[in-house]
Amino acid sequence: MEKLVSTLNSVIWSPALVYLCLGAGLYFSVRTRFMQVRGFAEMIRLMFRGQSSASGVSSFQALAMSLSGRVGTGNIAGVATAIAFGGPGAVFWMWVVAFLGASTAYVESTLGQIYKERDPSGQYRGGPAYYIEKAMGQKWYAWIFAIVMVIASGLLLPGVQANSIAQGMNTAWGVPTWVSALVVAVALGFIIFGGVRRIARFAEFVVPFMAVGYILMALYVMATDVGQVPVVFSLIVKSAFGMQAGFGAVLGLAVQWGVKRGIYSNEAGQGTGPHAAAAAEASHPAKQGYVQAFSVYVDTLLVCSATAFLILSTGMYNVENPAGGFLYHGLPGTEVGPSYTQAAVESVLPGWGAGFVAIALLFFAFTTIVAYYYMAETNIAYMNRTVHRPWLIHALRLAQMAAVAYGSVRSAQLAWGLGDIGVGLLAWLNIIAILILQRPALIALRDYEQQKKAGLDPVFDPAKLGIKHAQLWNENKAP
Repeated sequence: MEKLVSTLNSVIWSPALVYLCLGAGLYFSVRTRFMQVRGFAEMIRLMFRGQSSASGVSSFQALAMSLSGRVGTGNIAGVATAIAFGGPGAVFWMWVVAFLGASTAYVESTLGQIYKERDPSGQYRGGPAYYIEKAMGQKWYAWIFAIVMVIASGLLLPGVQANSIAQGMNTAWGVPTWVSALVVAVALGFIIFGGVRRIARFAEFVVPFMAVGYILMALYVMATDVGQVPVVFSLIVKSAFGMQAGFGAVLGLAVQWGVKRGIYSNEAGQGTGPHAAAAAEASHPAKQGYVQAFSVYVDTLLVCSATAFLILSTGMYNVENPAGGFLYHGLPGTEVGPSYTQAAVESVLPGWGAGFVAIALLFFAFTTIVAYYYMAETNIAYMNRTVHRPWLIHALRLAQMAAVAYGSVRSAQLAWGLGDIGVGLLAWLNIIAILILQRPALIALRDYEQQKKAGLDPVFDPAKLGIKHAQLWNENKAP
């Protein structure tokens, strides 16, 4: 099984996908005139603006829902694997992916808002399947994306998060993996059977708490040996370009693993962010584009960087050279994953460092599993638009709970391999789609900036802008 998964990953995550992700991010950065830089202040302002309604959640709730998907085990275990297999330079390429990916996140999230719908229960729904069908007119492509998203976020990706929770708990307190599997599955059932609003309220409360707490812990660890910070930064930059002794042989791996884990963590281009963006109540689609672009910064430039500096600045970093193989970066006898990060924090905070990381990982990964459910549910809702199949939702809930239990007790390598397949397939399908469908998102950005320049609170009118098939906005131009 592991050999098959590895073979599939080598095909899906070929250099072509790495170049596609970086190229799309650079292209959208140029086309939006680097809105991720120009619009930074606007991102912060919009984050706390906007109220929820009977149909949609607030901007902050949508941000929290999105961050609950972006900030997960990729920020702890994912960074560790990137450094282990790609060297310190992989962190630099994660930063590059985040910077460029912010513009990609703007485009896909704005498209999600433009083409959102109201489901039979009155809630906003949207995402790649919706904008592919409406803007591209290719229903078969939309259905392929919806099916892949249900499989990936409903079955493949939750196992990675659950596996990291189980590993972290086992390392910190010796909790058997089957106990973690049972507890996480039951807790997940309580949340997902409560519907979209319970998911939004849960994310709104937990996400800010967990992210701020983890970053503060990382800052404390770095402050204990502040002299290491510039050394670590220099190590990251030099090894990113093969200038550090011993790292030149893995330059290609630094790029590959940096992009791979960067996309896994911040999800820019995967097509996951637009689901949360579409759920928001907003007067203009670009507002959620700005907010979701900011979420990429929070995920990678803050949380992932915190993990990277924890691992590299504490001395818990090694270079081994197994007989004739490529350089392997890691701790002897320590499995690459959450235990790698736990060892780093434990070295500075003996007695409770590993436990703190385990708790952080529990919150990070669990909120991500919940976010994955929402994404899968939204794509089930898309499939149910013409023929109502209520059993699909119940099947999804039970299947995801089973996937979480299964992933908790499987090997980390298999869990990550399956997750990478899901991420790679989503990235291929969505990035190609938004490269084709970018025009409405760019028009919306220009319209938003013009209205802001005129001193207005921007309101979206698709008919005036020549944007077709945005029926919900035409029905109600002032949400």
